[in-house]
Amino acid sequence: MPTIIHAADFHLDSPFDALPPALAMERREEQRELLHRLALTAEELRADLILLSGDLFDGSDAYLETAQTLLRALSNIRANIFIAPGNHDYWSSRSPYAALSWPDNVHIFHTAGIESVPIPECGCVVHGAAFTSPFRDDCPLKGFHAPEDGNVHIMVLHGDMGKHSRYCPIDPVDVAASGLHYLALGHVHARSPVGHEGPTAWAYPGCPEGRGFDELGEKGILAGTILTSGVNLRFIPLCKRRYEILTIPLSGNNPPEDQLLAALPRDAVQDIYRLLLTGESGAEGLDLPALHTAAAPFFYSVALYDQTRIRRDLWARADEDTLTGLFLQQLRTRWESALDADRTIIEDAVRFGLAALENGEDYRP
Repeated sequence: MPTIIHAADFHLDSPFDALPPALAMERREEQRELLHRLALTAEELRADLILLSGDLFDGSDAYLETAQTLLRALSNIRANIFIAPGNHDYWSSRSPYAALSWPDNVHIFHTAGIESVPIPECGCVVHGAAFTSPFRDDCPLKGFHAPEDGNVHIMVLHGDMGKHSRYCPIDPVDVAASGLHYLALGHVHARSPVGHEGPTAWAYPGCPEGRGFDELGEKGILAGTILTSGVNLRFIPLCKRRYEILTIPLSGNNPPEDQLLAALPRDAVQDIYRLLLTGESGAEGLDLPALHTAAAPFFYSVALYDQTRIRRDLWARADEDTLTGLFLQQLRTRWESALDADRTIIEDAVRFGLAALENGEDYRP
């Protein structure tokens, strides 16, 4: 019953172009720290196998320092480690994988075809294959079937499950026919639940640290046990910082800075946020630099986007002898006698009504 850690898509040495240069450099260093947290987690769990499903590096020209950091981290792990290079870190004679001498417990798959490595002390066999160029239109899983020999059979592979793709398209039919107990996948940066094709379980752990606003939320690895009768995996957070997008609706009735500060999370000082300011602003619009200065202490990095509209005079056409005027006159009469809470509801009704009468877009608070 091997205990495994399944991780992928570290993309070490990512450029972090959207951040200022100093923060981008700091983020690349923090990526390297992920490797030490991986090693500590492996020690805590007493993992037997570490399955690394490709794209550990963001490119084939990784910094030597980064490759050496990976080497040191893996050397500190007592488990058997398997790496299936992906499309970003594909195997070649010039890749970081070929440049260094790896410890005996690290096996790097280096052929496009499937290699199989028995681990007798764990009662399992680990299979895997590598990208040997940035693209591969085929899938080595086609036609593969693990022997029924009482061992747990695991495969480490980088590719697209169920897609027509240039990145190792994986047919679910081939997964179901593979005889594998677990298919440890990489390439998709969003974590998946454990899926099943026939008797074979499969999953993507996602990337262990977000790099942009297309990789939101908590990131980490999968860990657990693999049996011939099934898998038991759980998600373990590993990232230092999260990317998040927060929508903050504003009204023109109160100072924008007060509304902004009231809506900000108080536990995100380590994180990277994009704030979308919606709703209404005053006639002068928003002072984004001032709002950014107010929000900055709450985050590691934050960007603000003004999606507000200028507050309009809702009753400007109330004196017209038109359908719009009659509509506004009736609602203004109700508004003048209403409580403050009810006035807000009536104002929203006016906006919806004006949008319909003027053939505008639906009002969205």
